Amino acid sequence: MVSVIIINYNTFSLTSACIRSVYAHTKSVSFEVILVDNASVECDADDFLREFPQLKLIKSLTNAGFAAGNNLGIAAASGHYYLLLNSDTLLTEDSIGKAYHFLSERADVGVVGCRQVYPDGKIQFVARKFRTIRWELLDLFRFVTYLMPYQRRSRLLLGKYFKNDTTCEADWVNGAFFMMPAAVMRALPGQQLDDRFFMYGEDVLWCEQIRQLGYRIFFFADTTIIHIAGASTALKRQLQLRNVMIRHECAIMAMRKGKGLYYFLFCLLYVSKEYLRYMIKWGVYQFSGKLIK
Repeated sequence: MVSVIIINYNTFSLTSACIRSVYAHTKSVSFEVILVDNASVECDADDFLREFPQLKLIKSLTNAGFAAGNNLGIAAASGHYYLLLNSDTLLTEDSIGKAYHFLSERADVGVVGCRQVYPDGKIQFVARKFRTIRWELLDLFRFVTYLMPYQRRSRLLLGKYFKNDTTCEADWVNGAFFMMPAAVMRALPGQQLDDRFFMYGEDVLWCEQIRQLGYRIFFFADTTIIHIAGASTALKRQLQLRNVMIRHECAIMAMRKGKGLYYFLFCLLYVSKEYLRYMIKWGVYQFSGKLIK
């Protein structure tokens, strides 16, 4: 059985649509839905039970963040596999069953993520490599990578260099659809997800820790979900999120490599590149009124 864990925070309509799609399309595996309401004030959390009386509802007294909310759901889970599913996703096929069958047949795989698209069908880059000095330099001088055959370039860099067209091993996968065996959770410290990050970057951290246990991380291309993932159009908000991600990426690098020379060179390169990118976006926005990615 798969325990599907969804976090709600003031998004009743969005979350309800997600839950509805899980019940409508999950056919080939038994499952339960566990909804953790992170102290929402938008409506009474019991409203979910009126539409979905079969789900497990957990009411958190505080909004402790994405990781802590998922840990509450995991503590109440009965399944042999856990799926962390974002509330802003929609299933259009039996994605849970397909991912479960892929994962259950591979004892050395600790996490599976799946193909994700925006509502307009554009691909989201959910299969990733860890940031390294080499990756940052190849990304900065990306014209060099386009001299390589696509297969080599995509496997070397993943992310935006990969068309999400084949199942492959990755360093980490996006946490919007994050399936793992319960046995992996039991092997983690405290038998729960690391909750040091309130939000953003947790999926990178978890995959690093799961890889350290000897498991592999896989991107599964044979099923697709819709991930709404609405991005703010405000540059100020984007800068705030970028600052959070920079802190988290540097913290993960310190965990992976220690705070030696490599760490400081990486942070210098990564931070400089990210702020240069932001300044270019700001300049384009000021000149044309267009917000570029």
